[in-house]
Amino acid sequence: MAFSVVRLNLVDPRATPESLADRYRAALEMAAYADGHGVDTVQTEEHHGVENNWLPSPFVFAGAVFGATRRIAVTVSAIIGPLHDPLRLAEDIAVLDLLSRGRLMTVAGIGYRPEEYEERGVDWGRRGKLQDELLETLLAAWTGEPFTYRGRTVRVTPRPFTRPHPLLLVGGSSKAAARRAARLGLPFFPSAHLPELEAYYRERCAEYGTDGWTMMPGRETPLLHVSEDPDRTWAEYGEHFLHEARTYASWQSKDIRSAVRSAATSVAELRAEGVYRVVTPGECAELGLESLVLHPLCGGMPVEEGWRSLRLFCDEVLPRLGA
Repeated sequence: MAFSVVRLNLVDPRATPESLADRYRAALEMAAYADGHGVDTVQTEEHHGVENNWLPSPFVFAGAVFGATRRIAVTVSAIIGPLHDPLRLAEDIAVLDLLSRGRLMTVAGIGYRPEEYEERGVDWGRRGKLQDELLETLLAAWTGEPFTYRGRTVRVTPRPFTRPHPLLLVGGSSKAAARRAARLGLPFFPSAHLPELEAYYRERCAEYGTDGWTMMPGRETPLLHVSEDPDRTWAEYGEHFLHEARTYASWQSKDIRSAVRSAATSVAELRAEGVYRVVTPGECAELGLESLVLHPLCGGMPVEEGWRSLRLFCDEVLPRLGA
């Protein structure tokens, strides 16, 4: 059975504070609906200072989701690790892990937008060292025991619910990220289907004597929207998908590898490319993918259209898959 994901990044390029508040409320209601219909996880992410209002505070949003749900997980994929204060992050994740009884999964990457570092006064050139410090600090902090941090003795309480610690993965598409995960004995989350990098990670685990595993996107991991009439949806809402695709493309250098990278410059190109797909319930159930990633509010999608997609996914697709 496919792993099911509802992705919510709360983008809305035309938002007012009032309409964005409505979108946030709708996202929580969608998470509760997904929770009641067997969806495995809500996925969210972190970006800062983006004109289209991309969610900057994924853990605040995760806490709200946990308060509105009972069983669904929240995957934060990914945080920009070096932008976080390590001790504060250790506390925040511990509290969320306790509130949710272990339903939080955090993927820590280093990001790919230098402007986010510049805005926060963080040295882009030190991002690797800062990421090492962050991950090492989290693992030490979650023991609940005193440890040395920047030359002083500190202790983080309370201890998390999950043992030995909350689910923490290292994200990225570079050998440096794979080495970092292997050295620390953390699972690795490649940002695309990169079997050669997965093999490199396993080699480094053997070298360091650590146990590890990967959560890697399949060869195809399209972002899905479910519709009874895909032609209508592309005609009426294709610009929303294109907005997100072009935003991502503007951020990513040629060295960045991503499962959702698009080269499209028009709605027609985007539809033909297949990174974003609008499918009928029957087509969705027959895709045969390892993961089904529904993106109901993509690119500022009208909330009512997002609800149509989510209801079709939960009410007509998941039952066919035995969810």
